[in-house]
Amino acid sequence: MDRKRHGEALILGAFICAGLGLLGYLVAGGIVSFRSLDRTVTAKGLSEREVSADVAIWPIRFDLADNDLNVLTAGIERKSGMVLEFLQANGFKDDEITVGAPAVVDRKAQRYGGGNQNGFRYQGSSTITIYSENIEGVRAAMTRLVDLGKKGVVVGGGDYDTRPQFLFTGLNDIKPGMIEEATRNARLVAEKFARDSDSNLGKIKKARQGQFSITDRDSNTPHIKKVRVVATLEYYLTD
Repeated sequence: MDRKRHGEALILGAFICAGLGLLGYLVAGGIVSFRSLDRTVTAKGLSEREVSADVAIWPIRFDLADNDLNVLTAGIERKSGMVLEFLQANGFKDDEITVGAPAVVDRKAQRYGGGNQNGFRYQGSSTITIYSENIEGVRAAMTRLVDLGKKGVVVGGGDYDTRPQFLFTGLNDIKPGMIEEATRNARLVAEKFARDSDSNLGKIKKARQGQFSITDRDSNTPHIKKVRVVATLEYYLTD
């Protein structure tokens, strides 16, 4: 009886060992398969385009100073008319021109400040702004500002708030094509990596589209813009 029980125990032990071995094989196979699926490559694709600005914002500001307030305000009115005549002569329409309210400062009424350094009590300024889609017309008129100078209108242009701005507003029209190009370029990079690593490129695991950026091509041509976007794609790798 003891021998029979001993034999049964051996057989049972053999089955248990075989089962554990098979379970270990399956578990190991599952880990290998999981790790295989986890093999990925991340690639970035760039799309860049140069476009022309389609809106120009051009502030034209001039300053005056005088000790007589009436003379100062009359001078602002007279020179504003000269600027308007200049703009109309250069082809700008009334709906493209905005005349801002003149600003006048009484230096003697100021409690704080640098004092009356220029010797005049009153200082005034006026800004006339062009908002136009005629980019070349704006650029051409900017080169003719010397005509105003010859008439005694000194136009300020060094301050940040008087610099002309050139904008590109057609981003939505070129977005789809640029996203497609950036995605295609990212895939080309991923495919090359897969070939170099003796792997095959699988499906996309994750995709991220970066933000579009619009910048001047360079400081000398602000009317030409560079549009840029980067797409980041993560692919599975297979053997």
